[in-house]
Amino acid sequence: MLSTSLVAAGIFAGILISAEGRGNPHTGKTHFAFLPWELPPGSEETVWGAGGVYLRHRDNPAVAMFLWLYEWNLFDAVDKGEHTHGTVLSARVISGNQEDASVSSAGIEFRFKAVEDGATVQLIITNRSDHDWPPLAAIIPCFNPGPAALRSKGFSDEEHTRTYFLGGKALELLTNREIHFRQDLRPLIEQLSPSRQFVFTNKWPTSAHDACGGLLIRESEDGHWVAGIAWDDYVAVQGHNPWKCMHLAIKVGPLPRGATKALRGRIYLFPGNRNDCLAKYRKDFQ
Repeated sequence: MLSTSLVAAGIFAGILISAEGRGNPHTGKTHFAFLPWELPPGSEETVWGAGGVYLRHRDNPAVAMFLWLYEWNLFDAVDKGEHTHGTVLSARVISGNQEDASVSSAGIEFRFKAVEDGATVQLIITNRSDHDWPPLAAIIPCFNPGPAALRSKGFSDEEHTRTYFLGGKALELLTNREIHFRQDLRPLIEQLSPSRQFVFTNKWPTSAHDACGGLLIRESEDGHWVAGIAWDDYVAVQGHNPWKCMHLAIKVGPLPRGATKALRGRIYLFPGNRNDCLAKYRKDFQ
């Protein structure tokens, strides 16, 4: 049985809404709702100003997945450097029926729409930095079962036995914290570093086994539900960090100064298994 302790509160339309969603009746068309989340003041995990939105099943609140928007930059995206901290996206707007949401700050906006098997996602990003972003530039939103105080424990995958990435034509277990770069970007990766060693290699070692799709999947502990994150353009996949997360590095480069780009993503959350999720991904993106 999935279990969770959703104790955070969020501000929506000037009204305090608990994470249980009281005070906002279900007037939408899907079984899912978006709610804001933010770690309480004083938490050790607020060091990066973590917060964002989470997607929760209205009739089964234990079925929930969180997005920290966003945690990291790679390869000169936004800021110069191979690996830099992401930007806190402080503007969070959720529709009255809780089925549409946006999270944004200057130059970056994520737009969400709940659907029957999760949500559609669009990223609109403008290069407002003082440098052109190279082809490998990427940003990493953190897709996770929630920080410790809020965690949806049924999606934690403590033993690393229920999280998968697409290697070749088949799903493979993501068993550790290695980063799997996109296979057809290997020449660009090796131009940056022939050894494929980077400033983040101490925590995310480079796997010799590359990814072949912008998809990460996790099955629930009880085997009844599956969650996934997908993007149409990506640089790498990685996971199992302290927040039990799944990191899909969204490829935002190349992007000249002042230019804007839109990318398409998907959240999957529905009764089923990894093969069901892979089939939906292939229909949506391949």
